[in-house]
Amino acid sequence: MSTTVAQITVDELKALIRNTVKETLLETLRDPDARLELRPEFEAQLRESQAYVEGGGELITWDEMIHRLGSE
Repeated sequence: MSTTVAQITVDELKALIRNTVKETLLETLRDPDARLELRPEFEAQLRESQAYVEGGGELITWDEMIHRLGSE
């Protein structure tokens, strides 16, 4: 037997809505890559990039790179 909205209390309706919103947010915001592993060569590239920045290297956006290449 199904329960209708008319048969539940306001507090039960609020809890139902709260749980539905929470479930929807968790499904929407979950990390799709959470259980994936990085390829060793990609992980090495990330570590090199991190060391470069920590050593004073500059990171620029794609747009900035295009701008700099266009002005040469």
